[in-house]
Amino acid sequence: MSDTQKPAMAPDPTPIVRLSTAFWESQVLLTANRLRVFDFLADGAKSVDEVAAGLQLAPRSTGLLLRACTGLGFLLENGQRFENAPVAATFLVSRSPAFMGNVIRYSDQLYGAWGNLEGAVRSGQPAVPAQTYLGDDPARTRAFVVAMHERALGIARALVPMLDLSGRRTLLDVGGGPGTYSVLLTERFPGLRAEVIELPGVAAVARELVSTAGASERVVLRDGDYHSADFGSGKDVVLMSGMFHRETAQACRALIARAAACLNPGGLLVVSDVFTDEGGCQPAFAALFGLNMMLTAADGGVHADADVMQWMADCGMRELRCMPLPPPMPHRVVLGVKP
Repeated sequence: MSDTQKPAMAPDPTPIVRLSTAFWESQVLLTANRLRVFDFLADGAKSVDEVAAGLQLAPRSTGLLLRACTGLGFLLENGQRFENAPVAATFLVSRSPAFMGNVIRYSDQLYGAWGNLEGAVRSGQPAVPAQTYLGDDPARTRAFVVAMHERALGIARALVPMLDLSGRRTLLDVGGGPGTYSVLLTERFPGLRAEVIELPGVAAVARELVSTAGASERVVLRDGDYHSADFGSGKDVVLMSGMFHRETAQACRALIARAAACLNPGGLLVVSDVFTDEGGCQPAFAALFGLNMMLTAADGGVHADADVMQWMADCGMRELRCMPLPPPMPHRVVLGVKP
């Protein structure tokens, strides 16, 4: 039989079945993290009854949860006793320096919002008003800022070594959230001082984090809305990280123009975010991230890195580069220099 005569392969429904129950796995992780199962097992293996008694849970359902965690690779089981697998011990135990639990709790808070995806698509309005985690609700704002700090620590392990800021003295961190990048960049490059512009509710938590890091002398938080705040002048570096996904294309263009205007000749503009390829469909995570932002911010979405480079070029920036961060991080950084 020739190639043209071979019957076409029947479509495989496996991805449909897999995705239709993918939230089962998500809820196992989110729930175990919320119940602090991994912290409870941090000092060694325990039986189902010990876990249930220690966390005040029902024994039968606790057993089902622990076995599901084991099946997903988060726990190990030996003789009816459960202990953390290496991945859980490293990333899901609060005393670990690589703890990601607060980041996961932020995803947990968004679970209900994703359940309202249909309504958001129909109305064009976010399921969770951004104000609730950007100042209006102090507890939720603190949780959000701490989660962004933990996430930034992980991203910074790749981003900071990619940036050569040697000899530069002034950094403007626009919408810098917890100030994590400014803390780490000023630590890596002696003589560099940073100013972080953030909303008052976010900045209040960020000041605590910067102080705890011992960086208050080199990183200053300034209350303000970056849409209207004065960027000043004479900056050697402008950093815009994790903010374009909250903005329309028009707003991103305006931010780039203002950044270019405040830079010294030879100044560097750094834009880091989750970006798609041209067309907006790939990588899949980036396209999904756009939906997540649509659910949580009025203008939330995702942009293509090629568009960001074009917006920079339109503002006169040169030596444009786009670099992906190493996996599993989905972020990319776009760089431009003011002539």
